[in-house]
Amino acid sequence: MVQKQNRVEAVERALTILEAFTDQERSLSLVTLAERTGLYKSTILRLIGSLERFGYIVREGDGTYALGPSLWRLGNLFRHTGDMGELIRPQLAHLVEQTQETASFFIRLGSQRMCLYRLNSPKPARHHLDEGALLPIDRGATGRVLLAFSGEEGAFYDDIRTKGYAFSKGERDPDVAAIALPALDRHGVMRGAISVSALITRLTDEKVEATVALLQASCDALRETMP
Repeated sequence: MVQKQNRVEAVERALTILEAFTDQERSLSLVTLAERTGLYKSTILRLIGSLERFGYIVREGDGTYALGPSLWRLGNLFRHTGDMGELIRPQLAHLVEQTQETASFFIRLGSQRMCLYRLNSPKPARHHLDEGALLPIDRGATGRVLLAFSGEEGAFYDDIRTKGYAFSKGERDPDVAAIALPALDRHGVMRGAISVSALITRLTDEKVEATVALLQASCDALRETMP
C-alpha cells in the first residue's frame, strides 16, 4: 500500500469504485466499473474482495455488483450524529419562498463538492439537481466559496473572502447562475456553503444585493443554531 501526502492510494481506489454508482445505475458490471474508474479489472477485483467482506459491495445473481448494506448502516449513523438537515432545510425553504429559485447546501469532499441538502424552485423551468450529487469544486459559486473559506490562495479568492460571497454565471452550466455564502457555526468554523441558483436570465446582476441579504440572514440564523 503506497502512502504519500497523507493519502493511501488503495483506499482512494476503493472509494473510486463506490463513487462509480449512481441513482440511475445501482448495479454495474466489472467492465463498466473499469471504464468508470480507469482501474484495471484485476485491481478492481482485489479491492472488491475487501469491500464485499465488509459489506460495502454485494455481487448480484447476474454477476454485476451493487452497493451493500454497510453503507446504509453508515448513512443511518450520519443521520443521528452529523445530520444538520433539521436546521438547514427550513432556511432553504425560506430562501425558495422569498426568491422562487432553487436553494442548496453544499459541503466539500476533497476536490469535489457534494449537494447535501436541496430544495428546487417551484417554477417549471429551473435549475434541478439531486441531493447527493457530486460536482467539481473549482467551478460554480458554492465551490468557489468552499475553496475561498478553506484558505485557497490568490487574488480571486481574496476578493470572495473580502466580499463574503461568490457570484457565478455559467461556470459549470452555461444556463445557470448562482450566489453562495459560507455557512459558519458558532465557533466560526465553515460547515458548508449555502446558495441560491437559477437560470442565468433570472438571477441577474440587479438581484445580487437582495439575494446576498437573504442568504446572509439564513447564514446568521444557522450560526446561532449549528453545534
